Order: sequence, then C-alpha cells, then structure tokens
Amino acid sequence: MSVRVLVAKVGLDGHDRGIKVVARILRDAGMEVIYAGLRQTPAGIAAAARDEDVDVIGLSMHNGAHLTLADAVVRALREHGLRTPVVVGGIIPTVDVPTLRDCGVAAVLKPGASNQEVVDVVERCAMPTPQT
Repeated sequence: MSVRVLVAKVGLDGHDRGIKVVARILRDAGMEVIYAGLRQTPAGIAAAARDEDVDVIGLSMHNGAHLTLADAVVRALREHGLRTPVVVGGIIPTVDVPTLRDCGVAAVLKPGASNQEVVDVVERCAMPTPQT
C-alpha cells in the first residue's frame, strides 16, 4: 500500500520552492502526493485530507505563523473527525517544537533535513498506532 500525503502551504506564505522539493522527494520514494498549493486555509486542508483520504499531511512554514497555523490545522482536522498526522517543516525555531508537539503536530522537520529523513518521518507518521 502506498502512503498518501497531502502537502500544502497555509496562510499567506508564498515560498513554495521547498514544498515542491519535498513533494518530489516523497513521490520519488513511491508515495502518492497531493499538492494543495499555496494560501490554503486550515478548513480547506482538513476538507482535502478527508476527501483525498490521506495518511499524512505535510505543512511547509516559512512565515513565522507556524504556532498559530499548525494548531488551527490540527483543530480543523479534529472538527472533521480526523486524526491524520501532521508533519510541519520549514523555518521552525527549536524552542517552538515542544509547543507544536503539544498542539498535536506529529513531527517537525527543520532546515537541512536529508531526503531520507523526510521520507522516514513521513513513513513513520503514516503507520497506524496500535489501539490500546
């Protein structure tokens, strides 16, 4: 089974080169990638995740609004009844990583992450967690 990943830019961030590179890395690793594009809303991402039945959502953040926007995406997913893991990548200060994790972000990829690290993190997040 192939991993289905939705990648998107939330808010007004117009820097899309990195997310396009990540989309290609994931595609080349055999994943099915749905590129939602720029200027997406949290509700739009949640609806796309539901409609596309994705395993993971990848958000690229370069505008400094990662704490607000990542939390809003996770909340929108929950409002749609989804528990889809969210991976955030981009310019994320180390001090903000615990806050992102606390709001429900599954993983954070920092600048300089290798192609293999990107693939490994997305694959790990796509694995279903055992129900206890």
